[in-house]
Amino acid sequence: MYKSKLVAGAGIAAVLLGLPAAAQSQEATSSDQGVNQIEDVVVTARRRSESLQEVPIAVSSLGGDVVREQNRNSVPDLITLIPTITLRPQNSAKDTVLLIRGLGTITTSPGAEPSVSMVLDGVVLARPGQMVSELVDLERIEVLRGPQGTLFGKNASAGVINIITANPTADTSAFIEASYYGGDEHRLTMGVNGEIIPGLLSGRLSGVTSGFKGDVRNIFLNETLSDRQSDGFRGKLLFTPNEDLSILVGADYLYVENRGNGGMYIATSTVAYPTGVRTQSAILPTVLQSVGITPGFRNRQVAQNTLPQFKDAFGGAVAQIDYRMGEFDLTAISGYRFWRSTQGGDLDGFATLTTATPTQQIDLGHVNSKQYTQEIRLASPKGGMIDYQIGVYYFRAVNREDYSRETTQLIAGNRVRNFGLNNFGTIQNNYSVFGEANVNFSEAFRAIAGVRLVKDKLSYYSDRVSTSAAAVPGILPAFAGKDSTSVTDYASRFGFQYDVSDDIHAYATYSRGYKGPAFNVFFNFSARETNTLKPETSDAFELGLKSSLLDRRLQVNVALFNDQVANFQANQPDLVAGTVVTRLINAGDVSTKGVEIEAIANVTNNLTISADYAYVKAKVDDFLCPVGAAVSCDIDGKPLPYAPKHKISVQAKYEAYDSERYRVNLTGNYTYQSSQQNSIAQTPDTIAPGYGIVNGIISVMDKKSGWEGRVLVRNLFDKFYRTTYAQGNGGLVGGLPRDYKRYFGVTVRKDF
Repeated sequence: MYKSKLVAGAGIAAVLLGLPAAAQSQEATSSDQGVNQIEDVVVTARRRSESLQEVPIAVSSLGGDVVREQNRNSVPDLITLIPTITLRPQNSAKDTVLLIRGLGTITTSPGAEPSVSMVLDGVVLARPGQMVSELVDLERIEVLRGPQGTLFGKNASAGVINIITANPTADTSAFIEASYYGGDEHRLTMGVNGEIIPGLLSGRLSGVTSGFKGDVRNIFLNETLSDRQSDGFRGKLLFTPNEDLSILVGADYLYVENRGNGGMYIATSTVAYPTGVRTQSAILPTVLQSVGITPGFRNRQVAQNTLPQFKDAFGGAVAQIDYRMGEFDLTAISGYRFWRSTQGGDLDGFATLTTATPTQQIDLGHVNSKQYTQEIRLASPKGGMIDYQIGVYYFRAVNREDYSRETTQLIAGNRVRNFGLNNFGTIQNNYSVFGEANVNFSEAFRAIAGVRLVKDKLSYYSDRVSTSAAAVPGILPAFAGKDSTSVTDYASRFGFQYDVSDDIHAYATYSRGYKGPAFNVFFNFSARETNTLKPETSDAFELGLKSSLLDRRLQVNVALFNDQVANFQANQPDLVAGTVVTRLINAGDVSTKGVEIEAIANVTNNLTISADYAYVKAKVDDFLCPVGAAVSCDIDGKPLPYAPKHKISVQAKYEAYDSERYRVNLTGNYTYQSSQQNSIAQTPDTIAPGYGIVNGIISVMDKKSGWEGRVLVRNLFDKFYRTTYAQGNGGLVGGLPRDYKRYFGVTVRKDF
């Protein structure tokens, strides 16, 4: 099925050997610490290198070694390790959405920004689908919760996922790592790094190839679904002509191909909201029985006459210049990113055209997205009365898409075919100036003040043609439109921070979040979508306490938050001639509030336990019902979709053996998520039950030779669970996560 876009194995190795470099590990200052103290993690959550414990922001940091060790090789995989991240999983990258504290923008329109900003090596990504696949050569990931628009800017009203990949250093090293997991899943990564021109130029190059056979069956076509293949590389060069100037340039490419897992029927009935009435489908049981499918919670089969296809090519380049001007630091980051995507498949979900299933629909769409960014910022020295950062930012994104739908109906015994094609796109321009300062009243007490002034310009075009002058299932008649809008607004952050002691830090902040205007540009774009959606704004309050206790053997961080959002941009279920679609609207006011607790303890010299907990109450406060709504709008006080109230992650790492040469580690982790609603329509049967999963790892390292081996088990107690539930065709369908059942894996790594 797949045509690899990367020459793996010996071919890569031969190329890589020409560029030695070393990974810059997550910084820790353990040399001055006492025995068994928790290492100090350094983050760049405020665009400076600072101790995580001293940053007045709720932030989590995961090192690349942790992510790799646990086989969490994509951003969506992080939901199990960081409780305040949740996921709307979908087959395609375009439809996958990440949420923080229950807030996120669920839409496929290129005319809307995400609420959660994805930042890759200092470059803000225009659309979330650009970074939901493989993490290549990761150094660390920082997750910043709450509005972060002051310093991170574009689309950061709910939070930021800051991805930092490894930079070159002068130390010569190389690695190769191979993994194989149950279900015929494999992953091979390799890299080399080091000095190219002594004292002047260092480089790093890494590559990855991975694949999974899949375990969902299309019994009509006798094909396996949920399979995937990824191939990519990342390269960086670091030029250091003198101690005051460094120039870092990088490029990366990733190709991903998968076939999703279809819509597996869980039930042949639906439950209505708000009545709670269950309606049994008159035809669905017979139709499924005729093709050999038994619907149920554990069903892993579909019967469709068209295979899904999802192909994505991601890539780009970045150049960062850092210049030390006396005591000031000047940074300039120039970025270019592209994303090309193909997605298609069986919309109707049935195998044959009959009187019982009289409509067949096949979709095919393409995305061609490019973006250009430029940021320049100046950081003052720290230690005086006032320290600050100021900067300017420019962003431009050009999105072009085409989407077609072919509908075949059985009418009076005749096949009637109709076809619709929409060519649409958007152009986004963002200009901003920003600054944030600390006013240090004393060594222990300071004020925080920051603001970002934003100018957003957004335009769209849409030109749909159709073979039918009237609406047919899933296709509206021909329509063309174009428009533009411009908004000037701001994001801000104010607060206070007090150092109770060297080990205890408290803060209180207010942040105003801002997410730009939007157009609902999609396949069935029509006259009612020509309105401009208002910008989404938020008022967020946060109280935080970060503490290191028991001679820094215990860390406990607590954050209380309350975020009120106005003009929330959300997808509302809609109908087009009987086919369910969605419509992006300003849904009114929503809110999220709760508490986050993160703790880590070095219990003994060889046992570390960490526990993270999030209580999130994200709900609709005042829903604005759109004209012609297809479902009930009586949802005030109801939960936002994909926002479980409780999430827990507990991990224990035990150093079972350590000698001059060998080390053996045992790691176990438990994750729990309470039930969550999957639809803003609040239908009772789309509530996903809560679940808890246990995973384990045994690792053996030979410190002398550089070999390491790991054995992993995911879902140790074989807990079957699903993550997605949706109504369709008079029944309930759902998807499956990779670890819906127990599987084992083995990894072998060699460091040179």
